[in-house]
Amino acid sequence: MDEGGLDGQLVSAVRAGEAGSVRSLLREGADPDAADADGLPVLCAAVAAYDGPVAEALVEGGADPDRPLPDGTTPLWRAVDGGSPAVVSAVLGYEPRMRLSEAARERLLALARDWYETGAAEELRRRTRAPGPAAVVCVQDDYLYDHVDQVSLGGLVVRAGHGAVLTLLEWAFRILAPVDELVARCVERPDEDHVNWSAVHHVLAQRRSNETWSALVALRRHPDPVHRRVLARYLWTRAILCYGPDHYAKKESELLAAWAVEETDAGALAQVLDAFNEHEHADQEAIVLRYVDHPAPRVRSQVPDGLHAHDVPHAPAARAALLTLAQDPVAGVRKSACTVLGTGNAATPETTRALLSLAQDPDAGVRAAAAVALAASGDPAPAVADALVALLDEDDQLVRLDAAFGLARRDDPRTEEAIERVGPLGPGFEHDHRASALWTWSLRK
Repeated sequence: MDEGGLDGQLVSAVRAGEAGSVRSLLREGADPDAADADGLPVLCAAVAAYDGPVAEALVEGGADPDRPLPDGTTPLWRAVDGGSPAVVSAVLGYEPRMRLSEAARERLLALARDWYETGAAEELRRRTRAPGPAAVVCVQDDYLYDHVDQVSLGGLVVRAGHGAVLTLLEWAFRILAPVDELVARCVERPDEDHVNWSAVHHVLAQRRSNETWSALVALRRHPDPVHRRVLARYLWTRAILCYGPDHYAKKESELLAAWAVEETDAGALAQVLDAFNEHEHADQEAIVLRYVDHPAPRVRSQVPDGLHAHDVPHAPAARAALLTLAQDPVAGVRKSACTVLGTGNAATPETTRALLSLAQDPDAGVRAAAAVALAASGDPAPAVADALVALLDEDDQLVRLDAAFGLARRDDPRTEEAIERVGPLGPGFEHDHRASALWTWSLRK
């Protein structure tokens, strides 16, 4: 292999986990099935490294996920065996049901099901015959927040996400698993950020039949709050992804409104309010205001989103609630309040004072939210501009970017210095409205 050629550069980019470089090299003509030093296609290296973005770039660039390997497996087989739903999603490619034979699909399903039913640690023990306990660490499995256990034993490493992998394969192959079976995959791991939850709800939200909807809605009266949380997460997923006919929206809004005033479990209630806030309801403000003083921070943090107003001034009761929550002892609640305090087209002295205080909050996340709110604020008070200047001292470049953007909107004389303090912006900011505003300001000046 020519290390300096396109294929050699592609191998190096895959090893380094540089998805952007991989895409560029493929566009320039690199072979997507180029072999690594071990003779295997580079897609196998991405799969082994649990590098979903690189694997996705390779498959989209033409890498063959079904390429037979010397040991009789394929890159897709290895992805399923590895137990990462993110990697499996990246390697599955377009219309795997049409691409793979029925026998191949059955083998992949059986592989995922065997891992899931046996358990990652037990399967590793069977394969390695290694004594002693397995080492388990929790790792992030995708771009956002989904996590999964990574299990090591006898020199082998696997991610224990085979339940989610099975769910994704079933849907990709158009196998409609029973609703109660999918719910059970969530309930056995009652963690809303686990890969099982995201995979199950992603699939359920796309199943638009009355049978699926009715089976899930029946969980509202389930005595176990985890089952009720499954329903709330399902309704939230449908709302944010806009899955399903519009006639469901009113039914779901009414269901959530009634449920919100009845739910007693804090975890389930937080999920219900989160889903409810994705809908519009005549009594929304009155319902969420009931929970300003709720003992659970998760519940209180959902209140501001229910009072959200873009171009409409907040009503007095809503504004008072937001000001109260902006002083909450829990940082996550203050951050939630801060985000919404910055909306509404009529800034008041009280809301401005609250935002100025939050800009000096001990929590970095709250200060970041305050930077966004103050940058968008229509309050011409010099104190707002001064607060934005102070936020230029933050280590987080995005906070500095928001602060500079706010100063540019005001045409503040300190904008030029602010732009310098933002520093160079890397890839990904080509279409960012803040970066564009700073460029326009500099050009105009």
